[in-house]
Amino acid sequence: MNRKTLAAAFPVTVPVLMGYLAIGMAFGLMLQSIGYGVGWAVLMSAVIYAGSGQYLGVSLLAAGAPLTQVAFLTLMVNFRHLVYGLSMLEKFRGMGLRKFYMIFSLTDETYALLSSARAPEGVEEHDFFFAVALLDQSYWVLGSAVGSLLGSALGFDTTGVDFAMTALFLVIAVGQWRAAGSHIPALLGGAATLASLLVVGAEDMLLPALAIIVIALTLLRPRLDEKHEREEETPCP
Repeated sequence: MNRKTLAAAFPVTVPVLMGYLAIGMAFGLMLQSIGYGVGWAVLMSAVIYAGSGQYLGVSLLAAGAPLTQVAFLTLMVNFRHLVYGLSMLEKFRGMGLRKFYMIFSLTDETYALLSSARAPEGVEEHDFFFAVALLDQSYWVLGSAVGSLLGSALGFDTTGVDFAMTALFLVIAVGQWRAAGSHIPALLGGAATLASLLVVGAEDMLLPALAIIVIALTLLRPRLDEKHEREEETPCP
């Protein structure tokens, strides 16, 4: 990966840079508040790298939760990544060993970028994807370290800082909505999530909502692909 590839990937990742520094700092602050220093913050962000999972991890560490509970709750929180991975099979094909890192690094925000970003002319596509993923994680690790150090030096009230993760995802989702040719998948996802919330409640809504979304998009895929092809063939005015 050369400087040209990094220069092409960096502007694409600027929204994530702004968000990950903030929410990474929030994670570092929260972890510091329960007695785990900067080394633990950097280690978790390097080898776990799951924003919502790490926020959950702070609560589980504070409560002294057993390993079985940690494993189950982490699976439930990050189960959506199964859907992400399936939709990226073609994009990651041919990346060799780098594919394993791409799978590991597929956070909500990185997935959103890779779903729409295109490598500029003269930049190899797979190198571009790898650079985007690597830059995103570097922002998260840096934010975690800075937050932990600030928490240690100054002391902060961490009440409400975990909402930063939701705020970042909403910002990226708005950008995706504006750029998308079809809003059907987004509307379907929102409707399925709301229906699952109303039927089974907030504690158990994730898996039913994901199941509905996967089944519905699988059934609608031929129609969505056909619409996408027509839009690409239509000349711009």
